[in-house]
Amino acid sequence: MSVTTETQNYLNYINGKWSESESSEQLKSTSPANPSELLGHVQASTKQDLEKAVEAAKAGQKKWKKQSGAERGNLLFKVADILEKNLDEVAETMTREMGKTLPEAKGETARGVAILRYYAGEGMRKDGDVIPSTDRSALMFSKRVPLGVVGVITPWNFPVAIPLWKMAPALIYGNAVILKPATEAAVTAAKVIECFDQAGLPEGVINFVTGKGSVIGQGLAEHKDVTAVTFTGSNATGNHIGQTVAARGGKYQLEMGGKNPLIVADDCDLDLAVDAAISGGLKSTGQKCTCSSRVIVQEGVYDQFKQKLLEKVSEINVGDGLEEQTWMGPCATKEQYETVQKYIEIGQKEGAELVYGGRLVQSDSKGYYIEPTVFDQVTSSMTIAQEEIFGPVLALMKVETIEEAIELANDVDFGLSASIFSKNINHILSFIDDIEAGLVRINSETAGVELQAPFGGMKASSSYSREQGEAAKEFFTTMKTVFLKG
Repeated sequence: MSVTTETQNYLNYINGKWSESESSEQLKSTSPANPSELLGHVQASTKQDLEKAVEAAKAGQKKWKKQSGAERGNLLFKVADILEKNLDEVAETMTREMGKTLPEAKGETARGVAILRYYAGEGMRKDGDVIPSTDRSALMFSKRVPLGVVGVITPWNFPVAIPLWKMAPALIYGNAVILKPATEAAVTAAKVIECFDQAGLPEGVINFVTGKGSVIGQGLAEHKDVTAVTFTGSNATGNHIGQTVAARGGKYQLEMGGKNPLIVADDCDLDLAVDAAISGGLKSTGQKCTCSSRVIVQEGVYDQFKQKLLEKVSEINVGDGLEEQTWMGPCATKEQYETVQKYIEIGQKEGAELVYGGRLVQSDSKGYYIEPTVFDQVTSSMTIAQEEIFGPVLALMKVETIEEAIELANDVDFGLSASIFSKNINHILSFIDDIEAGLVRINSETAGVELQAPFGGMKASSSYSREQGEAAKEFFTTMKTVFLKG
C-alpha cells in the first residue's frame, strides 16, 4: 500500500500524496495486548508539515466548494465502497492497535461505511430556505456555504467512526479537511485515509498529519487559515483548544468527557437493566465517553440487582481482542492502564467497597489487562463518582426514590448521556425533563447513538454544539442571507 514504506513507516498525506515529514523523528504504535508487538511508526510531524497541509487545503477547498453536492456525494459513496471492501483489514488493525475486540472493531468500521453513505446523500438535500420579504418585487433566501479549512482532532477509542463522523459532513458541505489523529490509533487512521486516496478526491481536499498534540493539535488551533476545529478528547485538552481557537475568532466544536448515570427503578426489568449496565459500562473496556460509569439503584431492588450483576460480571472473559472467546480487551495504552489502577486505589482509600475485580490480569504477553471492577457503597462525594475513569469500573449507588436518583445523577460536572430503566411513565417523563444530559435513553444503555441523530452533551461534556445527523450542518457551514431584486 502506498500509505507505508517497506519498513512500515506511515507517512503524512498532503495535497494528494503520501509524504515524509520535515522531521526524522518517529512515534511508535504498539499493541496493548502485546506491547512488544510493533505495528509501525508514524511521523512526529513539524509545524512546517502542518503549514504545507494548510496551504494544500486552502487551494483544494477553492475548487472543491465549486463542485456540486451530488459530485461530492458520489466521491463519498466511492470512499464508502472502498472502506467496505477493506473492512476486515481495517478492523483487525484497529483491534491490534487499540485493543477493542474484533467484533466491536468490525461493527465500528461498518458504522464508518454507513456514515459515509449517509453524508453522501446529504449532497442532494436543501441548503437554505426562501424567506418572505416586505418588498413584493424582491426574492430573499438563505444559503448555507462552507467554512473553508477544517481541522479535525480525534481520540484513540473510536479511530474509524469519530474521524468519519467529522470528516464526512465537513467534506460534503464543501470544506477541506486536515485530520490529526491520536498517535495511539494513527495506523488505523492511515488506513482510512488510504480509502480516500483510492477514491480519487481532488488534491488538497483531505490531508492527514500525524504527530504530537502540542505541535500539530496546537498548530491547528492557532492557525489563522484554519477556519474551524472540531475536537473529541479530554476536557483539559479540549478546553485549551477551544480557548485558543476562540481567541483568534475561529469556530470550534468540543466533545469531551462523561460520567454517565444509569438509573434502575424498582419497577423495571432487572435482567434487562443488568445487561445494559454491563454492556454500557464494561464493553470496549469502559473506554468510551458514553459508558455507564454510575449505576444508581432504588433500594427495593438494590441487593437483587447487585447479585445478578456480579454473577454476570464474573462470566466476562478478558483477553486479546483478536481471540474469539474474548469479551473485553485490554486498556488501550499503558497510560490508561495506570490511570485505571490509580482510580481503583482511590476508590478503596475513600471508603467504597470493592465487591468484584480490581486486579491486574496477568498474561504472557504482558498486555494491559484489568479485571472488570465493581464498587459498592459509593457516595457522590467520592472521586470515582465524580471523575471520568475511562476504564472498566462500575460504581453502584443506592437511593430511595426516583427524584433522589435524578438529583444524584445530575450531581456531576458532566452531562453527556444518561439512561433510566423503568416501566412507570411518570418516572420516565420526569427523567426526560429533569436529567441534565444531551443524550437521554429509556430502557437502554447509556452508550450508543444512531448516526442520523444529533450527538453531544451539556455542561462540561461539550461546547453545546451537536455532531452527526442533520445537526452537523450547523457546525460545518455558515449562513448567507441573499436579497435579490431585479
